[in-house]
This record gives sequence, C-alpha cells and structure tokens, in this order.
Amino acid sequence: MYRVLTVEGSAKRSVFKTVHGTVETPAFMNVGTVAAIKGAVSSEDLKELGCQIELSNTYHLHVRPGDEVIKKLGGLHRFMVWDRPILTDSGGFQVFSLASLRKIKEEGVYFNSHIDGRKIFMGPEQSMQIQSNLGSTIAMAFDECPSSLAERDYVHASVDRTTRWLIRCKDELARLNSLPDTINPDQLLFGINQGAVYPDIRIEHAKTISELDLPGYAIGGLAVGEPNEVMYDILDRVVPYLPKDKPTYLMGVGTPVDILESVSRGVDIFDCVYPSRNGRHGHLYTHHGTVRLLNAKYELDPRPIEEGCNCPCCRKYSRAYVRHLLKAKEMLGMRLCVLHNLYFYNRLMQEIRDALDNGCFESFKRGMLASLAEDNEK
Repeated sequence: MYRVLTVEGSAKRSVFKTVHGTVETPAFMNVGTVAAIKGAVSSEDLKELGCQIELSNTYHLHVRPGDEVIKKLGGLHRFMVWDRPILTDSGGFQVFSLASLRKIKEEGVYFNSHIDGRKIFMGPEQSMQIQSNLGSTIAMAFDECPSSLAERDYVHASVDRTTRWLIRCKDELARLNSLPDTINPDQLLFGINQGAVYPDIRIEHAKTISELDLPGYAIGGLAVGEPNEVMYDILDRVVPYLPKDKPTYLMGVGTPVDILESVSRGVDIFDCVYPSRNGRHGHLYTHHGTVRLLNAKYELDPRPIEEGCNCPCCRKYSRAYVRHLLKAKEMLGMRLCVLHNLYFYNRLMQEIRDALDNGCFESFKRGMLASLAEDNEK
C-alpha cells in the first residue's frame, strides 16, 4: 500500500507498505548487486546506516550462485540475512550493457555470460521466474534500455516491445505468485518507462503502462551519459503522466544534486552505486562538498571526514588514518569510506523527508545545493 502524506509543489512525502516492512519515501536503495554492498558492508551495518530497502540484481545472482541455489536456501532475504524490503532489478540493463554478443528477439534476448561465456536466454518469463526464486519484495519488469543516442525509429520499436514484455511479466508473476511453493506470494511488480531522450515517446509509454495498474513505476534509461538538464526535462514531462498514487522510482540516480532535483519533480525512490564505488576510491560525500581523501593535504588531518557526522567512521577515525589505510590498500580503509558515504546518503534522505514534513523542502533544497557546491579542496 502506498499513501501520500504531504506534497510541496511536485515533491511527495509518502509511505510504502510491503510484506517485508514499510519504506518511508523519498528513499535511497543501497545497492548490493550480488547480495552484498561492495566494501565489506554487512546487513547489520546497513541497519545502523539507516538503510530501509536494499537492491540486488537478477542477472548477477542468476549466473552466480544461481537463483535455484538461493531458493533452496530459503530466498534472498534469508540468504543475505536481511529482513527489510529488497528490490531486484530485472537483469535487462546488464544483459544489454555487459553482454558483448546478444540477439534481441520478440521472445527475449540470447546472450553470453560475462563470467564464463556460456549461452543464456532471458525473456520476461525467465526474469520473473528468477526473481520469484529470489523472493524479493519488488520485482522489476524485463525491458530493453535503448541507448540515448539510438535513432527514433529504433527507440519507438524498442518501447513497443518493452510494453509487450511488461504484459507478459505481469501475467507470469501472477501465475508464479499463485504457486504453493512460491517464497514470496506477495511479490510486487514495477513497470519501467523507456523512450531514450524522446519526450513524446516517453509520455505515450507512460500513459500506456499506467493503464496496467501496477503497484509501482520506474523511469529507466536516464543518467546514462545525457546532460543533467536533459534528464530533468524528461522528468518534468513524464512524471505527471505516471500514477500519483503509486511510487515512482528513478533508476540508477544518482548524485546528491540529482536526488534533490528529482525529488522536487515527484520521484520517490532512487538507487545508485556512487556512494559505494566512490567511497572505495576515497571520494567522500559531505554537506560541504566532496572530500578526495587521497590528496596529500589530508596526511596530517586529525578531523573526521565530516564534523558532526555520526557514521561509524566519523565517530572514531581521522582523515589522516583513513587516508593511510587507503594508501596502504587495507580493506578497512575502503570499508570505512563506504560506511560514511552510505550513511551520508541515507541521512540526506531523512533530511529531505523532514523538510517535506515541515513544509520547507524548497528552502532546504536551495540551501543544500549551495552547500554541496562548496569546494573542500581549497
């Protein structure tokens, strides 16, 4: 069940109740592609960091260790010891981005595994079957994510096929949810809006998929190289055509600035690898810009990454020490940096929710954008 608590402009403050718990939105999903956050972060850590919902990937878990293995072990929640909501990405993006050799047909996609080269077929039914075996809270529909540089005719045909695939996903998940041995018979399906950078194609697609009355809707195929202004323009045009009484999920986004701008355009849910990936390279988010910890200026710096931060890193360790760990290639350095960045993201979402609760989101957004633009390296 999804309920909007308050609105400010197009921004929404909502609650989304699932069989695995309630998600307060706007929310950021911490990305654990293979059922773990890169950087030695445990499920217990995620709770301490304020993570409400975790994302894992259908394609990666299918090729290793195998969705059948995870089903035999009780499903993904039990496998990774996480009792809060999980969203599984359908695998479509990975099929189209990782597979060097692939053949798209109406029934699905034939491709080679990026791990061992074995031939794999994945279509709407196979994606739903894998996600049902995983038992995630939310299953994403199988779709094609066309390049933002693709020709209009190709994008139009691709979106039409994605719509047909979505209908097949809906039918197959309904069948799977009715089976007696299904791990999560309450598994939800989110559809995905596509259309590259063509607003009219995206708007028409949003109208079409909204008629299917799904539990939620995502916007895919953005933040893949197009200018930020183009992404914001697409959101301005498309979000109004998605159901107001369902959660809206912007896939693969993004930076703190992108999140603030997208919340103001009506987006509820986000995911991105930036906090963990950048953290492992010593790029740390703060309310006053980015700290690039490998810079020599931090060699003798006794301060925490961010003054006033209550993350496990900042409570105890200095910039100088964490920098030393990174330079020495000690895993603890990467772990502490990832913990800080994930805490920052989850705290930012709480601050956004608080601002919406208090009716001051626009002023909070202006102040935060100015603060994030500060240069920590001066």
